[in-house]
Amino acid sequence: MKKNKKDRIDTFGKRKKQVGSIAKYSGLAFQMIIIILLVLYGGMKLDEFLEREFPLFTIIGAFLGVVLSLYFALKDLLRNK
Repeated sequence: MKKNKKDRIDTFGKRKKQVGSIAKYSGLAFQMIIIILLVLYGGMKLDEFLEREFPLFTIIGAFLGVVLSLYFALKDLLRNK
């Protein structure tokens, strides 16, 4: 069974949407990872600078990084709908 031109265009449109979705969500994942790592690194450096035995700012940085990355991810997702 041979596909007509309209079916091929529809298939191309679906694939283009899939590639766009993959790019969008992978970019979002990298953004989240970068935010978490930057805030975590800042907490580690602050603990080093203050010469603390207990890594309080590292722990705060880890949680704050996750919260910030989720905030920005949800903001992007809700804005693009």
